[in-house]
Amino acid sequence: MTELKLAAVVLFVVFSISAAENPYRFFEWNVTYGTISPLGVPQQGILINGQFPGPEIFCVTNDNIIINVFNSLNEPFLIHWNGVQNRRNSYEDGVAGTTCPIPPGKNFTYILQMKDQIGSYFYFPSLAFHKAAGGYGSIKILSRPQIPVPFDPPADDYSLLIGDWYKSNHTALRAILDGGKKLPPPQGILMHGQGPNVTSFTVQQGKTYRFRFCNVGLQNSLNVRIDGHDMLLVEVEGTHTVQVSYSSLDIHVGQCMSVLVTANKPPRTYYIVATTRFTVPSQTLTGIGFLRYGNSNSPPSGPLPGGPTEVVWSLNQARSIRTHLTASGPRPNPQGSYHYGMINTSLTIRLSSSAGQVNGKQRYALNGVSYVHPDTPLKVADYFSIGGVFRVGSIPYTPNGRGIRLDTSVMHADYRAFVEIVFENPEDIIQSYHLNGYAFWVVGMDGGAWNSVKSRAQYNLRDAVSRYTVQVYPKSWTAIYVSLDNVGMWNLRSEFWSRQYLGQQMYLRVYTTSTSLRDEYPIPKNALLCGRATGRHTRPL
Repeated sequence: MTELKLAAVVLFVVFSISAAENPYRFFEWNVTYGTISPLGVPQQGILINGQFPGPEIFCVTNDNIIINVFNSLNEPFLIHWNGVQNRRNSYEDGVAGTTCPIPPGKNFTYILQMKDQIGSYFYFPSLAFHKAAGGYGSIKILSRPQIPVPFDPPADDYSLLIGDWYKSNHTALRAILDGGKKLPPPQGILMHGQGPNVTSFTVQQGKTYRFRFCNVGLQNSLNVRIDGHDMLLVEVEGTHTVQVSYSSLDIHVGQCMSVLVTANKPPRTYYIVATTRFTVPSQTLTGIGFLRYGNSNSPPSGPLPGGPTEVVWSLNQARSIRTHLTASGPRPNPQGSYHYGMINTSLTIRLSSSAGQVNGKQRYALNGVSYVHPDTPLKVADYFSIGGVFRVGSIPYTPNGRGIRLDTSVMHADYRAFVEIVFENPEDIIQSYHLNGYAFWVVGMDGGAWNSVKSRAQYNLRDAVSRYTVQVYPKSWTAIYVSLDNVGMWNLRSEFWSRQYLGQQMYLRVYTTSTSLRDEYPIPKNALLCGRATGRHTRPL
């Protein structure tokens, strides 16, 4: 895009999105390869403006975010905004089913609004297993000044991106998957892009600090603890929670949590530890950082603080996380004023995972369907009425017990429906799922098979936490309620990235016949067009 055309796009955004009352924040990012060595071995990483992790997006509820991304890689590239709901605009979602990739040497300007959101999020590259090379960064959405927050302002607000990591380049890992094989276990844990014994945070005696933990890894749940310090949980993925102190927290792939930590211990340096969960002992990985008191040079002492080992411990902790009903959210009214538990659901969707071979290659599936990417993004094909790209109903609403087949999985749902989704996990591993464009209430989770009577009887219909990523324990189920108030084509996927890459995902087409801008924005004027939409035109400038 020429500078003149980019300027025209930006001017159009500024003067036409009816958001003049909300601030604009402009970013320009250059995505490149660079050599990084977080685990002591040089490898090819993905950098944004030369940084790994990438720049932090720091903003306020309803801010308009304009990000001009230049792709200086040698292959197409997309950034996904994990947890950012992109109200009425799934074209900007940055996944293969909604957005044409940025070609090498080209750029694209993302136009986002943090509409009615607060909390902790992150972004990452969504194509071609790029996530294994980095390219991720944190997103902080603060409350507007006039909206009270249920805790005193912290002395500082730290982001800590944690996740498992390989010493191999993403291209080598991708080749393994493309060859129909499973990946070996990861080889280390990174804290904010660094290996063990590097990351540190300085605190002052008696002051309280906010830590935003996000698990940006590829497959492992992590348990996080700070030696000798309690962590007061205050926010989970945009929801203020009942404030409970924990000595450690399980944070599953794709999830974010905010805690308050008070520096009230003898002044010295303390360990921050993250260890993998639900793995065999021989494959347990540990990441180590430091909490340093500013008035002390004393090194850490003693062994690393230990963490839990039982699955039931994690399940009980997850059930203990509840919404703070009297706290304000992005709006002044209490978050609990929307009584989700008093609304009848109009549809139940049951999704069951499976793994197996198709044509001699490893695949993963939901309800027996392993997702195959079409040559044109689904949302773009939908807009231009291009046939043959996808078929609504290509994935059933319930498991059918059959083997795995390949298809472009698209499920229909009505706009403004109130839906129950049950994730069923018949496998021996923990799962983690994310639904783009939405936050949902986690109403229940338990071991065994889901039962429409007995399981529903134990649902939390009063103060379930609202979030955008949820775990499903081995041989267990998790149920969510979601109000489908966001028209578009939305990706529902496994956050285990090799599983997502090999088919454990689908798209939920939230549809209305309305053409009102109140329901959905039209395709952006600067949209890239690809596949069967190449050569077509969006609306004129």
